[in-house]
Amino acid sequence: MTGVGHETGFLPVGEPVDLTNCEREPIHIPGSIQPRGVLIAVSDPDWIVQQVSENLADLTGLPLREALGRPLADVLGAAAADAVIRSASAFGDLRERNPVEITIDVGGQAVPVDALLHRTLTEPGPAVTGDGGPVADPPGALPVSTLVVELEPAHGPRPFSFPNTYQAVRGTVAELNRASSLQELYGITARAVRELTGFDRVMVYRYDADYNGEVVAEAKAPHLNSFLGLHYPASDIPAQARALYEKNWIRLFNDVDYTPVPLEPVDHPLTGRPLDLTYSSLRSVSPIHVEYLKNMGVRASMSISLLRDDKLWGLIACHHYSGPHAPPYATRAAAEFLGSTLSVRLVDRVQDDEFHRALRVRSTLAWLTAATMDEDRPLTDTVLGTPSLLDLLDADGVVVNLQGTRGCAGTELPAGLADAIAGWAAVQGKDVVATDALASVAPRLGGRAACGVLVLPLPEGQYVLWFRGEAVRHIDWGGDPHNKAIAEREGDEVRLSPRKSFERWRETVRGRSEPWSAQEIAEAGELRTHVLEALYARSRSIVRAAETLQRSLLSDPPEPDHLEVAVRYVPAAREAQVGGDWYDVFQQPDGSTMLVIGDVVGHDTEAAATMAQLRGLLRGIAYDSAAGPAQVLSRLDAAIEGLDLGAMATVLVGRLEQTPAERAAAVTRLRWASAGHLPPLLVAPDGVQQLLVPERAGLLLGVDPGRPRSEQVTVIERGSTLLLYTDGLVERRDQVFDDGVTLLGEALADLRHLPVTAMCDRLIDRLLPDGAEDDVALVAVRLRPQDS
Repeated sequence: MTGVGHETGFLPVGEPVDLTNCEREPIHIPGSIQPRGVLIAVSDPDWIVQQVSENLADLTGLPLREALGRPLADVLGAAAADAVIRSASAFGDLRERNPVEITIDVGGQAVPVDALLHRTLTEPGPAVTGDGGPVADPPGALPVSTLVVELEPAHGPRPFSFPNTYQAVRGTVAELNRASSLQELYGITARAVRELTGFDRVMVYRYDADYNGEVVAEAKAPHLNSFLGLHYPASDIPAQARALYEKNWIRLFNDVDYTPVPLEPVDHPLTGRPLDLTYSSLRSVSPIHVEYLKNMGVRASMSISLLRDDKLWGLIACHHYSGPHAPPYATRAAAEFLGSTLSVRLVDRVQDDEFHRALRVRSTLAWLTAATMDEDRPLTDTVLGTPSLLDLLDADGVVVNLQGTRGCAGTELPAGLADAIAGWAAVQGKDVVATDALASVAPRLGGRAACGVLVLPLPEGQYVLWFRGEAVRHIDWGGDPHNKAIAEREGDEVRLSPRKSFERWRETVRGRSEPWSAQEIAEAGELRTHVLEALYARSRSIVRAAETLQRSLLSDPPEPDHLEVAVRYVPAAREAQVGGDWYDVFQQPDGSTMLVIGDVVGHDTEAAATMAQLRGLLRGIAYDSAAGPAQVLSRLDAAIEGLDLGAMATVLVGRLEQTPAERAAAVTRLRWASAGHLPPLLVAPDGVQQLLVPERAGLLLGVDPGRPRSEQVTVIERGSTLLLYTDGLVERRDQVFDDGVTLLGEALADLRHLPVTAMCDRLIDRLLPDGAEDDVALVAVRLRPQDS
């Protein structure tokens, strides 16, 4: 690949190194470093030297045998060692304070040195008996903390500081902030990094979902051929190498002709294991990677990770061809700062694009949802009207078969083909069936007219089917991606080595459509829920509609390890109709759990349609968002007004969060906000009840979107039970709210020892012995005791 290639690692002595085993190489423990600096491993916190690189004397003048087992001050000198120890003893991430600028006295000459520090924890290896055999680890053996000190002769701007770094890239950061497109962001960064570092070629390299890479921007010397637009297969950077790029964001390999410098001793004397060099700047390079770069004519390389949500999105890849090249640490730090800035801007741009698209889709989905509740209009005509299903998902055409009525929009499929595809999808056992290569999974059905399909199988043979035609793609690869290795004879053996040709190789991909994105599949799944609601609401049996609403819309909640969750929905027995009560429980990517309870004003199909709209909008606003519950309610209120939904509802939104410190203290934090909803009820493990009443009452949604909303924080101890509910549980003709809440609290305290699922059933039986006069929704959450 262009930026890094097969950076893999090192195998046990005697095992041949080739492409057949590179995935198994322990790349973080090579046992050697690049010779542009020196590495010293020091035990923490007694600062005794345990390992050194064999080139120690080249920089310090001290033979390595005189360094091992000695205090760090004996190796670096008292002043330099004191500076390193002071930095290592401070709180926080050591790498954020790198480099520590020190001076070493070598033969009476003061040598300026950049000391790069990081700390590593290593599990102790097996102890060794007198005859050399291993024995089990001693009981209670703790990980060993090691301070890794890497010394590089200093050159370039000093003293190093954040202001100096920012000064070097301030103009570029301003350009990035003004950029109006992704391509402009890429180009600005490539040019700036090349100007800053002096590499012959700098590329911005982007991964697809399968980690195949594409060069999306390039800045290069005029005499070099262009790599812009070339693709490289995912195998060029194995998964384990990608994992290291997510941890160590910048990697310099300054000379492909280097000789690795071993560590002495090879294994750490306190652990019996190799030293972990994951975060090392000098970590040695795999022989496969060296050969790969030589095959490309590259003499030095550097890579900077581009991350999104802590996952590798791409790389800034730097190549040098005229000889070794080693930008000083301050320059590398400035380049890394640019990479971080680009990562932030890319995330901002993508999130902004996703937000606007999601808002458009949500608006279309909300309109369709409301329209499907108009029982005077055939459902097929509704979803193919304006806006239609083609406004929801981009496709060549859509075919609908609902309630015995067929219809289509866009391009038409051959007669009978849509039914055949829908029949195939129905037996897949999924709510949403999607493929961009139908011919490969159903050869009888696939053709150029429908290379890709997305199908919503529905009860009784009904369906919604979007289709896309063939999208012929021409992919320019850097070398043949199907011939990634070549055979090399070494004496009497043959091994596989990296390919030597990186000339542009064009592949034509046929039989596929444009792929369906994860967002499109999720949105189609949500539409399926709303279509099911409409089908059930239109059914002759209103009771059946209410029962199926609970199954289709109010799905089973997640249950994280530390929570026990149960939900219930009870339709009104008196009217037996669909209403506006709803609950929702879902997990956020950061591990927190969202709790929602709501009640739309009204008791008819319009209230149910509004409920579905609000539930979908709230999910879209809250999911993977840093917004707190109060902000979520404010944005939902603004959406109600902006989309002219005319809805009014009470809603309570809660977010259960837990920091490591709170987990250790056996507590969880509930952030919550209420839009006029009933206060939650909290029962401690000992039965003490607490009604969570907000400091300031919140208005219903749909009354005054401009009114600020407040947020509450409640700390909950393990073993407590939290209950969210709608008014049908506590209010009846013969019972006021206060009396109902009192009875609820007593019942919850009595039943708190039961599993929450059984507790919910018993609560409903006790409080509603004759059935519910009004719809009831509830969410019960118990924080599992510390020992469960």
